[in-house]
Order: sequence, then structure tokens, then C-alpha cells
Amino acid sequence: MTSEHTTTADAPRIRVALVDDQALFRTGIRMLIGSQPDLQFVGEAGDGAEGIELVRQSRPDVVLMDVRMPVMDGITATAGIIASGSAAKVLVLTTFDFDEAAAKAIRAGASGFVLKDADPEFLLAAIRTVHAGTTVFAASATRELLRRYEDPAEQRASAPAAFADLTPREREIFDLAARGLSNAEIAKHEYVSEATVKTHISRVLTKLELRDRVRLVVFAHEHGLVTKGD
Repeated sequence: MTSEHTTTADAPRIRVALVDDQALFRTGIRMLIGSQPDLQFVGEAGDGAEGIELVRQSRPDVVLMDVRMPVMDGITATAGIIASGSAAKVLVLTTFDFDEAAAKAIRAGASGFVLKDADPEFLLAAIRTVHAGTTVFAASATRELLRRYEDPAEQRASAPAAFADLTPREREIFDLAARGLSNAEIAKHEYVSEATVKTHISRVLTKLELRDRVRLVVFAHEHGLVTKGD
């Protein structure tokens, strides 16, 4: 495991760490991140156990996490990072679209996933998007992952107490977001502005104590709160 730190007089850059067992891939990502003026590469690790320690030491904003590694996989490492109270957002790197491992990583606390062979510009955009608090893949993809890999036995028949604290409008926004609609689609459906949708989403996340929109979708599926739509 290595760690790098630099300082700048400019605005704070997004601190990025990488956890992947392929040395050549790590080199390429390190060079890519280093080429961006708004990103800062703060370290790399070759397995999940080292990754947890790297996050503790370097305090990155975003962690690029491979799902399949020796010693400790990315799913376990993601869960460990989230459990530690780190504010880092985990962006899972996977080889297969709709990968079961990616679904499990999302359940463990990851904020999204990208394919390892994605275009470099897409990966850079994904890092910035995750850092801003938004998912980097369509909510419909999240829904498909959950539908294919969630355990029905874990679903609860009734909504948790916190759900009762949502206003009628917040429940409508919650339902639309859980069904996979984007902010623009929700705004059109509800005849409100996108800014208003963002405000409602933020309030819903706060009331339900959820980290981000991915957690909202997971929450909805786990508690059987997803409707079939119009």
C-alpha cells in the first residue's frame, strides 16, 4: 500500500484513492487522476484489507473499489469503510454490467458502480458525480440489480416508523425516485422544478437517515415500498 499527499493553494481538489489488485490497472488510473487539475490521487492498495487502512490514513473523498480481490474482496472492504464512519464515497469497479457482486457492494454501502473498461472521461465524470452526492448509473439499473439479487426473505411487510414522518408530497417523490425516475422526470411528473425535487429528495434522505439516493432505492426495496407505477 502506498499513500501520496500534496498541497495546493487553489480550491480543494477531490481526493481519490484506488483499491485494486492489478498493478498495471492501478498505474493507469493513477496517471489518469493525476492529469486532472481538480482531482488528487492520495493512494492505492492491492486488496480490501489494505484499502480499509488506506482510507483511514489518507481520508479520500472517493474510493475506487474493485470487487474481486485476494485477502479481502471489495464488498467486505466497502462494508468496513462505511462501518468505520468514513465520509468517503465508494465507487465500485466491476467487469460485468448488472454484476451480482456490484449489487452486493451497493447493499454494503457503495454509491454506484462503473465498468472497468469504461471510457476514461466517463470514469472521471463518475468520480465528480459521486463526490457531488449523486449516483453514477441510472436508477433503473439499481432497480434491476436489486430485483435480480435481493433476498425476498429480508423484505419487511410494513414500512419503518421513520417513513411515517414523510409528508404526502415527500412520499410521492420517494416513490418516484425508488421507481427509477431521474430528477428531471420527477419534476415533469409532479409539475415542479428540478430544484424543488432536489430539496424534497434531500429532506427524504435526512428523515430516513440515508446516505444517498442509492440507499433510498435499497431502502424502498428492502421494505417493500416500491410501487409498479402508472
